[in-house]
Amino acid sequence: MKRHRTRFLMIQGTASGVGKSRIVEALCRISSDRGIRVAPFKAQNMALNSAVTWDGGEIGRSTAQHALAARTRAQVEMNPLLLKPKTDTLAQLIVMGKPYGDFTAADNFRKALKLTRFKRQIVRKSLKKLVRQFELVIIEGAGSPAEINLRPFDIVNMDVAKPLRAPVFLVADIDKGGSIASLVGTLALLRPSERKLVKGFILNKFRGDKSLLDPALSFLHRETEKPVLGVIPFYRGLDRLAEEDALAYEVAGDPNPDIDIAVIYHPHIANFTDFSPLAMEPGVRLRYVRTPEHLGDSNAILLPGTKNTSDDLMHLRKVGFFQAIVSRAKKGTPVVGICGGYQMMGKKLLDPSHLESEASESEGLGLLETETIFRSDKRTTPVVAIPVGGSPFLMNKNFRIYGYEIHHGSTKRLDHLRPAFQFATDGKTKTPDGAVSQNGLIFGTYLHDLFSDDLFRRNFVNVLREKKGLAALNLPLVNIREETEKTVDEWASVVAKNLDISQLLSFKN
Repeated sequence: MKRHRTRFLMIQGTASGVGKSRIVEALCRISSDRGIRVAPFKAQNMALNSAVTWDGGEIGRSTAQHALAARTRAQVEMNPLLLKPKTDTLAQLIVMGKPYGDFTAADNFRKALKLTRFKRQIVRKSLKKLVRQFELVIIEGAGSPAEINLRPFDIVNMDVAKPLRAPVFLVADIDKGGSIASLVGTLALLRPSERKLVKGFILNKFRGDKSLLDPALSFLHRETEKPVLGVIPFYRGLDRLAEEDALAYEVAGDPNPDIDIAVIYHPHIANFTDFSPLAMEPGVRLRYVRTPEHLGDSNAILLPGTKNTSDDLMHLRKVGFFQAIVSRAKKGTPVVGICGGYQMMGKKLLDPSHLESEASESEGLGLLETETIFRSDKRTTPVVAIPVGGSPFLMNKNFRIYGYEIHHGSTKRLDHLRPAFQFATDGKTKTPDGAVSQNGLIFGTYLHDLFSDDLFRRNFVNVLREKKGLAALNLPLVNIREETEKTVDEWASVVAKNLDISQLLSFKN
């Protein structure tokens, strides 16, 4: 490989949710299309949607999506620090893909300087490795760079940009209003040395006639002496891509469905993207439901993962989901749980070290004869899953489903209960996973990305159709990978047409 001098550019925003992540995603694809070896980077992310790298490290799912857009393999150095909220005041810190510890907001301030120094070392080390591999690193900031109270502890915004002399481009969400004031105000609150790094602005999510913006853009240039590099239109196609840490929708799919699927919306829901591909199947509607009344006449009930299984199980009992799910299951409604959802389906959840709650033991839904014990060690690994059988959903043993595990604790099957899958982690060793009920309509698994497998997903839908007395779908399979690639390409094209890419890439470090 020829020696190269790595270039950097950084996307920051006036606030959370302005579209930084989506802009980075588009720029990764645009750069890759131009033949540039490009990598995404986000020093620290806070999200409950995570992914597992090829070597078993855990990173934010948005960074994994950025790596896909860059056409490169995701690695922990692209997102070396990940915060996963467990409660409103407690979060697990993932460092270089592995659990490091749980920290409260108060801990972060009491130990702030020491912890910040440690995090900065991790960030610098990660960037050094990426520099050796890539020609361009596109850095995503977090929140706003103008949070005065957080400035001493910054490891994600200007603290990253300054030593690299990375040109910074500030994104504002014009769809919500106040974007011009946000840009001017953010710039005013930066230190002079930081303002020099800001090379221009990007207005995101615009609807309407761009010419109506001309007076505002002229004012912005006069006031700040910074150019607006682009006005990106509101693009609805992004709904087809998973959101970073919040649902883009609570109802998706066919508005007049043959099959209605209800997903339980836990307070600490995690990896909700596991079920999103189902909404792309013909005749399927996917609904995230917050109360038992909204279960309706759904043809299946899905229990997603959670960052706090015990607390969310208590929530199910408190709001009435507990009895509603058990009642529906007894009447023959299929129920599927993944990860934390699978743990909830068992008879008991044991927590002797109080990792999740003050209770040493919790009663599960009792849908499966299993017991889960929580442990401090965390399993994160890519796997290949083979259905075992015992359920109409799992009868095809020729399926090879590529997914991953992310979980604390282990689940034991009782009374000779059949597993749902065999997991292969090294191509040779096979371990049983999950559990299947006696009637075959209820199963749980630790397999994330299960429904991203096109064959398994279509079979799942067809079993539900058959149970309802409908003919099986004989339409071509929906290829999730192709659909994702198509959406990324379309979004990159939208950004490329509305953003001065040549000017953006012309700024030097």
